[in-house]
Amino acid sequence: MKKILVVEDEIAISMVLKAYLEREGFDVVQVYDGLKAVPIFEETKPDLVLLDVMLPGKEGWDILKEIRENNMCPVIMLTALNDVDYRLSGFKSGADDYISKPFVADEVVARVHAVLRRSSTIIGEENHIHQFGSLSIDDQSYLVQIKGEEINLTPRDLSLLIFFAKHPNQIFTREQLLDQVWGMDYDGSDRAVDLAIKRIRKAIDSWPSCEGEIKTLRGLGYQLSVYEKN
Repeated sequence: MKKILVVEDEIAISMVLKAYLEREGFDVVQVYDGLKAVPIFEETKPDLVLLDVMLPGKEGWDILKEIRENNMCPVIMLTALNDVDYRLSGFKSGADDYISKPFVADEVVARVHAVLRRSSTIIGEENHIHQFGSLSIDDQSYLVQIKGEEINLTPRDLSLLIFFAKHPNQIFTREQLLDQVWGMDYDGSDRAVDLAIKRIRKAIDSWPSCEGEIKTLRGLGYQLSVYEKN
C-alpha cells in the first residue's frame, strides 16, 4: 500500500484529501504544522508528499528544500497562489507537480497517481542509482553520497561497495567477493576483502546505523544490510 503524507494546516481540506486518497487505497498520514513535517516525513517514509506552501511554523518551500537534501520522494505543492513565476520557482526547487487552490479532490488524486507512475518509470530507467535512506550509490557515474555529500573511495573499494549495492541483504563469502570484484585471476590473500570492508565502513561512517550497515556474519561472510521502517 502506497503511503501519502499530507502536510496541510487547513483541517477541512486535509480531511477531504484523506478521505479521497483512502478511497483509492492509499495509506494517509496527516500533518498540520510545518515544524513537524520533516520529522514525520523521516519517520513514516512516504511514497509521495502533498505539501501546502503556507504553513504555520515553517513554509512549504523550506520543507521541500530539507526533503530534497537527501531524498527524491515525489512532492506535489498545494497553494492558493496562482502565479506563473511561483510555479516555476516550485519546479526549480524540486517540486514534481503544483496544484492551485481551490481544487477538486478527484483532480488531486489523479495527479497523485500520475506522479507516482512517472516516478516509478524514472526509477526503472535510472536503476543504476541505488538509494538506501541517505546513502546514494550511482554505479554509472561512480558517485557515492551521504546526505548529498560526496564520499571518496579507492577504485577497488568503490567497486566492492557497488557490488554490495546491487545485491542488498545478500550474504557473500570472501571467496565470492574476490571472484566478483578482484577477479578470478587474483592470487593474493583473502584478507584484502577484510581490509577493504574496514576502509568502506570508515568512509561511510556518517550513514545512520538505523538505515543500514555492512554486517559481518561469522562463518558466513559479509552483507550490506538495509533496514526499512514499516
